[in-house]
Amino acid sequence: MIVLILGSGPNVTQAAGWQRAPFDRIVAINNAWQVRPDWDDLIHPSDFAPDRQPTSLRDGQRIITYKDYVPAQNALGGFVYGGGTMAFTAGYWALQTLRPSVLAYLGCDMTYDQTHTHFYGTGTADPLRDDVTLRSLEAKSARLQALAHRQGCACVNLSLEPSRLVFGRGRPDALSHRPHLNQAAIDNALRLEKDAGYMVASGKYWKEESRFDTDVIDEIDAAWLATLVQ
Repeated sequence: MIVLILGSGPNVTQAAGWQRAPFDRIVAINNAWQVRPDWDDLIHPSDFAPDRQPTSLRDGQRIITYKDYVPAQNALGGFVYGGGTMAFTAGYWALQTLRPSVLAYLGCDMTYDQTHTHFYGTGTADPLRDDVTLRSLEAKSARLQALAHRQGCACVNLSLEPSRLVFGRGRPDALSHRPHLNQAAIDNALRLEKDAGYMVASGKYWKEESRFDTDVIDEIDAAWLATLVQ
């Protein structure tokens, strides 16, 4: 299964004109459901404003809420290690639920200027908030890529723009990208996570932030970056 994940970056509008094939499923994050009408899953947090949500659903479309994505991300290590932003959460939910062979991202570069941060104009850039889980967006994307790789899934970035994602670049007609990863480094990163024990089953990690040592998190992030083979 090839899954297209759409974020709210300015370049996501490119996907409006793409053919549905080769994508088997389209997952829209927050406002990205507005980009094209044939999305399958809309994933959003509980504070996503009701007036920004679709008023009706087509047959087969569904809304993915915290009741769905918290258990999915917990099964793959939780939010402190995986990152508390919807771009990563959508990936973990898709990995755990859809079991794809490819996760193809667009509109999730997480680079921002002050004039045009989102495809609909200027919005609140979720990854820029002061958050213990987002100290290194590159490390969080390296982790997602590594765990996907171990499931036989490739992570591909369809953007041509500068990006905080470390995924290989691709096109809708060239999606297969198998990175060279340091398997021993993956084992080491997972061991560090287990030793730290920073799991928060509720997903509300910010309520327990005082027990997280940022030096430990930085060490874990560095371990995930070490999985990338130059």
